[in-house]
Amino acid sequence: MNIDDVKETFEFMDEWEDRYRHIIDLGRKLPDFDEKDQTDANLVRGCMSKVWLVYSKEDGKIIFRGDSDAHIVRGLVAIILMIFSGKTPGEIGNTDATSILTELGLAQHLSPMRTNGLFSMVERIKAIGESFS
Repeated sequence: MNIDDVKETFEFMDEWEDRYRHIIDLGRKLPDFDEKDQTDANLVRGCMSKVWLVYSKEDGKIIFRGDSDAHIVRGLVAIILMIFSGKTPGEIGNTDATSILTELGLAQHLSPMRTNGLFSMVERIKAIGESFS
């Protein structure tokens, strides 16, 4: 599944309750995250829940993996990874995550703390991308 699939699925859902359930399902489908990576160094600052983010570079592209200790946030991590993982550093820098997240309606339907956490993840990923430029 990619971010366009999420947008399309959301278009068919009238109720935000259904969208929240879908987001939680996306989080359940994240690959297992190794407990050894749940370190303070991998924590994303600015998130209310614990969010861990790790990355590797393969063939010029950055592959991200992430996890959270909260179901809805784990789903948000999945969405962020769909947006950024597998892109080159330049593509990461040029990706307008704000417009994608606004298009999904997330910024308008999440609590201010969750929205801040979401954008903290974006900032961290952009910084990682810049570090490879």
